[in-house]
Amino acid sequence: MEQDLIRLLRADEIECRVSVINEKGLSLLLYKDARVDQRILDETFGAFGWKRGHQCIDGNLYCTVEVLNRESGEWISKQDVGTTGFTEKEKSQASDSFKRACFNWGIGRELYSAPFIWIPAGKAGLQKKGDKYVSSERFAVRWISFNDNREIVSLEIVDSKGQVVYTLQQNDNTHQEADRRRTEHRGAGNSKTGRSKENSMKELSQTGRRKAGLPDGQTGASGDNAESSGGKENAVSRTQELVFMAELNRTGVTLGEVLDRYGIESLSQMSPEIYSKAINALKQTKPKVRTPETAA
Repeated sequence: MEQDLIRLLRADEIECRVSVINEKGLSLLLYKDARVDQRILDETFGAFGWKRGHQCIDGNLYCTVEVLNRESGEWISKQDVGTTGFTEKEKSQASDSFKRACFNWGIGRELYSAPFIWIPAGKAGLQKKGDKYVSSERFAVRWISFNDNREIVSLEIVDSKGQVVYTLQQNDNTHQEADRRRTEHRGAGNSKTGRSKENSMKELSQTGRRKAGLPDGQTGASGDNAESSGGKENAVSRTQELVFMAELNRTGVTLGEVLDRYGIESLSQMSPEIYSKAINALKQTKPKVRTPETAA
């Protein structure tokens, strides 16, 4: 039901958060806040057509979002657990559990199809503090478009000055579709003209990934089979990489922490054995404490 009813996110409803940062640049994750969820629930089901509730289970705060099926009069519920921020623990936990429950209803689920977004050092506003790099730059999604599978096929991100720092490349037909979608700030692109997610990710592997220290050909271009240079068998496939990045996003563990733990410098050096250990460890890891900006 939610796949047909709930609209895709507009560009101005998507925010950017720094995930990994080093001397070469930084990577971004796309996310939404709780106010977006509330607005879309109101638009879709009406102010009296949904409700939320919270309960504490084993010390964790869960949120249940219920939607009224007007045909049967039945309330349909979906639930998820939240994590805490550094400040206002109760508020951040309630907000996070609500956002996660709304993901279960399909609100913003398209963000899971986001590509690897790498901003090179020259555009990232990097500053070195001690032995770490930080950035005070603010990034925003200028426009975004999707295919009929609700997957991101084109994307443009700008800095606080409005300068373009990242573009998901596309062919001419897709560019025309994106121009039309840009004026709407929303919508699902035409699957015949839009590039598939796999092709878009392949382009990414030849641009942003190289700048991030992930050499071309060291990760699978598409599907479940990894393509590694020279026929090596130590590459992580595209599907494995997407699962891996999703687990990093869920747990709050950074890519740098995982690489340091296994003594490697990039995903391209991750063997099947290391991947298996890392993904199993992540799946057993509870969501980490998040920064206040992730809370509503």
